Amino acid sequence: MLVKLLVLTLPLHFFFSCGDAFSYGSRPRNLGSTTHLRSTVSDDVMRSVTNIPSTSAQLSQNTFAGKVEQALMQRFKPSKIERVITSWRLAELGYEHREFVGDQQAPPITDAATSRCYQHAPSYVPGLKATAWWDNAGDDLAWAKSLSKSFESIRDEFTSVMSAPDKLSEGNNVWAGALSTDAESYGEGWKTLVLLNRGQWDENNAKLFPATSRAINQSGAPVAEAFFASMKPQTSIKPHSDFTNFVLTSHLPLVIPENGNNKCRLSVGDETREWLEGKVILFDTSIYHDAINDSEEMRYILMLRVWHPDLTKEEIEALQFIYDCLEIPELLSDDPGTVFMAEQRAKMVKEFPLIGSQASGGFGGVKGGKKTKGKAKRKKGRK
Repeated sequence: MLVKLLVLTLPLHFFFSCGDAFSYGSRPRNLGSTTHLRSTVSDDVMRSVTNIPSTSAQLSQNTFAGKVEQALMQRFKPSKIERVITSWRLAELGYEHREFVGDQQAPPITDAATSRCYQHAPSYVPGLKATAWWDNAGDDLAWAKSLSKSFESIRDEFTSVMSAPDKLSEGNNVWAGALSTDAESYGEGWKTLVLLNRGQWDENNAKLFPATSRAINQSGAPVAEAFFASMKPQTSIKPHSDFTNFVLTSHLPLVIPENGNNKCRLSVGDETREWLEGKVILFDTSIYHDAINDSEEMRYILMLRVWHPDLTKEEIEALQFIYDCLEIPELLSDDPGTVFMAEQRAKMVKEFPLIGSQASGGFGGVKGGKKTKGKAKRKKGRK
């Protein structure tokens, strides 16, 4: 009961979605279409910068945020998750990180007065690289190569289900609208169909798209969220940030109208690229970005949000624990029995729902698409 009362004292920005992004501000929600109430960002706001305030003081244990911090320090070695603790304290202070990150691009961008290479991240972990396009991620893209190989089966399954309205109706919150009014920059043409939400599989939708779900699960992607996203013809998504720097965004384009003719485009920072069917892209949506479907048909992609490659295993687990607490506040109870039951629930909702599939490499199991040595040995033993 005490924990539930403490939850009510947590500032609202911890609960509600910021641009329907994976952030401290996101409560359980359905990513989806929105209106244009906040469709533009002024140049002055986009190009503003902030200074990180002091986070040396511990949070009050009489607040929900303080309870989370206390639990983090008990479950993890504080020196291993120092950046996560700093991030959580910054969020509690209401800090919104804004920074010109042109100097982190290749080649570096030096004209801050005209560049759009600015980061805006109210959910901010210090010390993570802010690269608009992750073209040279090396081993961190091994999972992306795996997804690319599954492109045809994912696309065929998606188009098959989409062409069968009766079957599609079996899904959960299919092409639902956003619950947040802070996501208006996405535009009314943007909708999603969720498979995985902050580490929790949607069992109905996973069973509706088994080939896709297995491809994601077996790819080794350090995935936090996965969903299909549609974009109506002749619509655009205005410049915006997804407000979180500790996840990157990946797209597997499935159905791109006039594929290769530059009709469907995505801009991140100062560079614009077109979606190409089957070609996985990885980019940082804490940097201002926008998109357009300039064709006469719907555009469909498979979208993943993956943990930032600069995070350590302990940091990923600590961040996931924060989200678990937001979903299941009983994890912070003073009663050991209540905590045990909450831990079992948190574990259960992350289990892959399709029987006979390998365990997901999402939260801590796989880093950058690499399988753990233990898994490699087990696989070798099965040959």
